[in-house]
Amino acid sequence: MVQLNLPKNSKIQKGKTHNKPSGRKFNIYRFNPEKKENPKIDTFYLEDNNSTQMVLDALIAIKDDIDPSLTFRKSCREGICGSCSMNINGVNTLACTKSIKDFSGDINIYPLPHMPVIKDLVPDLKNAYKQYNSINPWLKSNSKPKNNSERIQSQKDRAKLDGLIECIMCFCCSTSCPSYWWNGNKKKKDYLGPATLLSAYRWVEDTRDDDTNDRLKKLNDSMSLYRCHTIMNCTNACPKGLNPAKAIAEIKKKVAFNKN
Repeated sequence: MVQLNLPKNSKIQKGKTHNKPSGRKFNIYRFNPEKKENPKIDTFYLEDNNSTQMVLDALIAIKDDIDPSLTFRKSCREGICGSCSMNINGVNTLACTKSIKDFSGDINIYPLPHMPVIKDLVPDLKNAYKQYNSINPWLKSNSKPKNNSERIQSQKDRAKLDGLIECIMCFCCSTSCPSYWWNGNKKKKDYLGPATLLSAYRWVEDTRDDDTNDRLKKLNDSMSLYRCHTIMNCTNACPKGLNPAKAIAEIKKKVAFNKN
C-alpha cells in the first residue's frame, strides 16, 4: 500500500524550551541518532547584542552559553567554505552571511532538506561528494607545460570561467531542487544536481582542458544531466549569486552540438 504519511519515526515532535522567553526566538531542528528518538524542534531565546549579528553567531552563542550539545558545521565565517549551509526560515543559505536583522519574527533553522542527517544541523554529504568526484573535477591535459611554467590562458578564455569557479560546494542549490530530491540518490544512476553540474561545466569551458569530448559523453544520459527541468530553484538559492541553471542549459547545448 502507498505510504501517504511520513513514517512515525520521522515525524518532527515538539522539543523543549531551554531558557526564559526573552529576546529573539530561535526554533532549531534537533536529532540525535544515538538516542533513537524522533527529531524535535527545540526553542532558544537570545537577547539582541552587537556580538550576535549573523545566524551563525546566534548558533555559536547558543552552543557556548545554553546547550553545548547543539551540533552544526562551521569554519571560515566569511561565506567561503560553505560549511554552515542550512535551511533558515525556508531558504537554503549560509548561516555565516545571513543577518538576523533580515528576519522580523521567529528564526526557524533546519538542516539542508532531503539529505540524511548525521546530527542536528549536520547533513551527510557523502553521496553529494561522490557525485562531485564522478565528474573528475581537475584539469586533464595531454601535454606538459614547458619548463614547469604555468599554462597560459588569454583573458577572454579566462573570463569564460567567471560565475563558475566561485562555487563553494555548499549544496544549497542541489538541496533546493525537487528533481534532485527524487533522483539524487539512486542505486544505479543519479541525477548529479546543480552544484556538481555547475562544476562540470567549469571544466568543459576551460580551454586548457583536453578532455572536453569525454566529459560531455559521460554527462549525456537521461539521469546525470537531463533530469533538470529548469525550474530555477537552484539559481534562487545560491548564496554566491551564481546561476547553475544556466550552466546546465549550456551543457545541454554543447552535448547536442558535439559531433565527436
